[in-house]
Amino acid sequence: MCRNIKTLFNFAPPATDEEIRAASLQFVRKLSGFTAPSKANEEAFRRAIDETFSVARRLVDTLVTTAPPRDRALEAEKAKARSAERFGRVPSAKPTTPA
Repeated sequence: MCRNIKTLFNFAPPATDEEIRAASLQFVRKLSGFTAPSKANEEAFRRAIDETFSVARRLVDTLVTTAPPRDRALEAEKAKARSAERFGRVPSAKPTTPA
């Protein structure tokens, strides 16, 4: 479940509210053990996401570093390369025709 939580600090451009909220949702899902709460737990689930978002946003905004910001596109390419090495290349969706 938590595989979607990515490092959000020290990137150019900075992490968006949507990225931090998505990480908060994944964190609450992991802690609670379910992806969608029952009606009885819906309010507590939503409140936990909101509170986690607030804390995470404040954390990301107040951390300091002397390292230069990492480039999102470059980091995404590195992640794709690691995935391809770990799991193998995904076959092309288009069938190839013999020449």
